[in-house]
Amino acid sequence: MEQAYHHISVLLQESIDALDIKPNGVYVDCTFGGGGHSRAILERLGKHGRLIAFDHDKDAWKNEIDDKRFLLVKENFQYMKRFLRLHNVPKVDGILADLGVSSFHFDTAERGFSIRFDAPLDMRMDDRLDFTATDIIKGYSEAKLHKLFEEFGEVRNAKTLAKTIVDSRKNGTVQTIEGFKNAIAPCIKGNPNRYLAQVFQALRIEVNNEIGVLSQFLEQSKDCLKPNGRLAIITFHSLEDRLVKKMMKNGTLSEITTDAFGRKTFENPFKAMKDVLPSEAELNVNNRSRSARLRIAEYIGN
Repeated sequence: MEQAYHHISVLLQESIDALDIKPNGVYVDCTFGGGGHSRAILERLGKHGRLIAFDHDKDAWKNEIDDKRFLLVKENFQYMKRFLRLHNVPKVDGILADLGVSSFHFDTAERGFSIRFDAPLDMRMDDRLDFTATDIIKGYSEAKLHKLFEEFGEVRNAKTLAKTIVDSRKNGTVQTIEGFKNAIAPCIKGNPNRYLAQVFQALRIEVNNEIGVLSQFLEQSKDCLKPNGRLAIITFHSLEDRLVKKMMKNGTLSEITTDAFGRKTFENPFKAMKDVLPSEAELNVNNRSRSARLRIAEYIGN
């Protein structure tokens, strides 16, 4: 039986409020998923408003909203700028991105995101791509694995973990979650669930190029917002949050240079606003919101 797509949108009202929606404005929901944020945006739009959503996961496409004001682009939001121009919408009034993995993905065993089920080591958000977590475990060098788990999972014994994975290949290729968990069992330190969650986070980020995608999107956002447009992004771990914070603080992810007089050669087009954490009420209802943070910026141009 096919599982229904379910997901509780985190910081829903706070993120919609952050967009400061104009009834006739044009908005982007970069991570459509179950459509919770999109439906809330549409409720505030008038009949001439418009919403363009992005999602490259075919399971999310089943949630497409039947509304003439709504357009679903079935691609990764790293291509936001390209597809907005394709649809003759080069500039918008607000952009929202909820970077969290949905409850649906964690609860659907065959997608391979969860440590709770046995399934193929997959972790692809877009199954049109060929690269999976199995390919990482099977093919990455010890040095590359070490760097991956240290940077993307913040795993304390990443070096030992990498060596254990490479040594496990002598006994054949690990292709399932249970097989992988058994292979790395000697490495697990502290709380096993927390440790495995960090390891799986690193694999998921690598499979889906999440940091690269986010970086491209953030740089594009400057070119896609109208003056006084809002950028609202919900992050769930420090790697994402550092990038979003840097963009809103500096206006670029690149190093900022100075001229001969020590003046910055780049002016930040964003004005960072107060970031928002989940309320106690939300934490009580949805435990998965505990690591969420909403950062908001206004595009002021330069």
